[in-house]
Amino acid sequence: VSYLVGKDRIIFATKEDHETPSSAELVADDPDDPYEEQGLILPNGDINWNCPCLGGMASGPCGEQFKSAFSCFHYSTEEIKGSDCVDQFRAMQECMQKYPDLYPQEDENEEKSSKDLEATSVEASAAKEEKGSS
Repeated sequence: VSYLVGKDRIIFATKEDHETPSSAELVADDPDDPYEEQGLILPNGDINWNCPCLGGMASGPCGEQFKSAFSCFHYSTEEIKGSDCVDQFRAMQECMQKYPDLYPQEDENEEKSSKDLEATSVEASAAKEEKGSS
């Protein structure tokens, strides 16, 4: 049984389906595939959104925001490259914050240790002031 949901097809397999040998045939890679073995930037200068180097960022729930921000940065002609893309990067960041499991923002341990470090330095400077005033 299969259902078409958007661009994805969901297929349900039964126990019997798994018991019969697969009849799937492996197809050799198409040497004419324009995205095969290409890097992040295609020969014509376009961004290769299928590049594995993007780690699926272009197709996740924030894919459109990522594409917008990355495109803006890639094509930016500002003296400080990407300085004209703040709004796009902000939109991408806001989207990613809605999906913390998919886009971890900061390791909690790192966050905790940096707060501890701040507290320690504040306490140390307060202790110095106390010693100096007595």
